[in-house]
Amino acid sequence: MNEFIQYLKDEKNKAPNTIVAYGRDIRAFDRFLKSREVGFLLDCRENDAVAYVMDLDKKKKSASTINRKISSLRLYYDFYKERGEIDINPFDDIKTAKPETREIEFLTVDEIEKLIDLPDDSHKGYRDKALLEFMYGTGARVTEVVRLRFSDINFKMNFVMCSDGTEEKRIIPMGKYCKKALIEYIDKAYNAIKGDIRLPDDYVFINFRGSPLTRQGIWKILKEYGEMMDIKDRMTPQILRNSFAVHILQNGGDLKTLQELMGFDDISAGMAYLSVIKVRVRDVYNRSHPRA
Repeated sequence: MNEFIQYLKDEKNKAPNTIVAYGRDIRAFDRFLKSREVGFLLDCRENDAVAYVMDLDKKKKSASTINRKISSLRLYYDFYKERGEIDINPFDDIKTAKPETREIEFLTVDEIEKLIDLPDDSHKGYRDKALLEFMYGTGARVTEVVRLRFSDINFKMNFVMCSDGTEEKRIIPMGKYCKKALIEYIDKAYNAIKGDIRLPDDYVFINFRGSPLTRQGIWKILKEYGEMMDIKDRMTPQILRNSFAVHILQNGGDLKTLQELMGFDDISAGMAYLSVIKVRVRDVYNRSHPRA
């Protein structure tokens, strides 16, 4: 495994997040093999590979997840095949799953602006505005939001370091609106909400008991403001993350940059967002071109 990871770094120039994902996929497959009493990864046979894909499908894993795992394992066994340690790659003839088509839910820029203007000037309002600005301004996952500490924020250099619990952290630029909302939250509300002075390693987003907000707590806050805009059913952490991605692409951003900003394992994860932009371009063409 260590040799393969080094190969990904040195020869394939894979990004750190991608390397972590490869390692996670291979370790998961190793556990599956052990459940079938296959002691070593290199002892895998094609029937083990088929059984694994069937098991993933039985567990209702998405097509993109299954395909990523197949890709990871195919590259892993190719590496050892080229080194002469195995004769056959057990994943060579494994067909990838057909990706499911799903519509990307996102808010327009106008909807985002209306949403962020909803919190009032109360202590709760300052916190909620900072939360909304942060989630939309960074595209952070909800697990990254609940784990965020003040020590992860660099106000001088305008960036934040986010982690979803893995060892790897990703660095995300912090925009001026997000920064302003966070500073107002710190100056005007944080100590009152906590009931004590703020410490450098405190969690950023907390409830009125001084504990970090949970995923459920954040969902509740978003639903509250979604109801004010009559979009309660659509208002989720994912829709803010989607809006972050779509608006970047709409304004000229590229998939490679989006991959880094959102912490995707590979660039294919951003293709669904690109499809939204293609639809928009086609609609503009159909409305605007005299011979459309």
